[in-house]
Amino acid sequence: MDKLIVTGGTRLEGTVEMSGGKNGCLALMAGALLAKGETILINVPQIGDVRTMIEVLRALGVRCDEEPGGVLKIDATEIRTTEAPYELVRKMRASFCVLGPLLARKGYAKVAMPGGCDIGARPIDFHVKGIQTLGAHLVTDHGFVEVEADRLHGGQIYLNFPSAGATQHLMTTAALAEGVTTIHNAAMEPEVVEVAAFLNKMGARIEGAGTATVRIEGVKELRGTTFKLIPDRMEAGTFAVAAVITMGDVRIENIRPADVEPFVMKLRETGAIVDMYENAMRVRCNARPLATDIMTMPHPGFPTDLQQPFAAMLSIAEGTSVVTENVYERRFKYVNELVRMGADIKQEGRTAIITGVPKLTGAQTAATDLRAGAALVCAALAAEGQSEISGVEHIERGYENLVGKLRSLGAQINDNGSETKEAPTTEPVVQASGSPVL
Repeated sequence: MDKLIVTGGTRLEGTVEMSGGKNGCLALMAGALLAKGETILINVPQIGDVRTMIEVLRALGVRCDEEPGGVLKIDATEIRTTEAPYELVRKMRASFCVLGPLLARKGYAKVAMPGGCDIGARPIDFHVKGIQTLGAHLVTDHGFVEVEADRLHGGQIYLNFPSAGATQHLMTTAALAEGVTTIHNAAMEPEVVEVAAFLNKMGARIEGAGTATVRIEGVKELRGTTFKLIPDRMEAGTFAVAAVITMGDVRIENIRPADVEPFVMKLRETGAIVDMYENAMRVRCNARPLATDIMTMPHPGFPTDLQQPFAAMLSIAEGTSVVTENVYERRFKYVNELVRMGADIKQEGRTAIITGVPKLTGAQTAATDLRAGAALVCAALAAEGQSEISGVEHIERGYENLVGKLRSLGAQINDNGSETKEAPTTEPVVQASGSPVL
């Protein structure tokens, strides 16, 4: 789809199910390169970034078969080439993470410098220095990173910043190295724990995932396995924001409560009522949200991927909020688009000061990156009148069937500017049985 047309003012109500997590899925797909035999991933989201990674793996000669119901079969027994093409890697940063697994399996790899959303500097230094610590000879030239090693060996790696992508990448690289590798100041995101669990199921020996110190004891080979992805906590957070900003009542299913807890704690500060259950949460709001301050941090801090949608919600909150972005310095590019809709936001470096307004108004806007697009959708759902959002290709990179899911909750949203379809009838939200778990 080329653009979205949203008519705001409809209160979202009903039940919606979350897809498998994007941030973990891409690392798992790269990690599948380590194994001989077939790897089966379950609960794979049908999104643009997954399609791009499938293309990358196929370009390497790896068999990738998609089956209905979010099942992806990957067989990397034979890898025909160890060079990942520029035209694919430039589309998505996560595709760079095939470098380490290719090196570990074949002793050589050449991968283009990564692309992806323009949200600020995301240096590959952590990845590169870590791989060099494991004994690889590395050359960067003409937009490519070329690595070679007869045999990787264990080492002590310290990350200056607890990068989830670097931690995942280095775990997959070290899994087949000789000896023990220790990653210090490792990221603690749920997706890091997920990748470690996946690799261990393939035969790796990884301990400490989810803490600041991860220990990997290298093994000689890994085997294919079957693995189910964890739910997407960023998608869950986005739908929770959509519920609050429209003063709605939405039950969000297929979540892991512990994964969304940092976000939920802040959501409750806005006056939202959030009931948590074993694998679901119900989000309700009957009035304008209240202002609050957020500061993005690595997990278990407030996630940077939810900063933009949360800021959209704060734009109609009562009072003044301060949003501080500590991860990506250019993640405020969406601010001008919200201002076009009537938001009162002043940006100063890595901080945005948001003075809530009673309402937003529909406008023509453009998504500058994935989460900025989600923020604009949330804002448009609450705005008075009609909004047009271009740059939808960014949104499609990370949200599966966003339009269909929002329509199921009553949203008036459609793609390509065609006539808005009537939303299907949804059952009223019913209080879940059992005691809340948070």
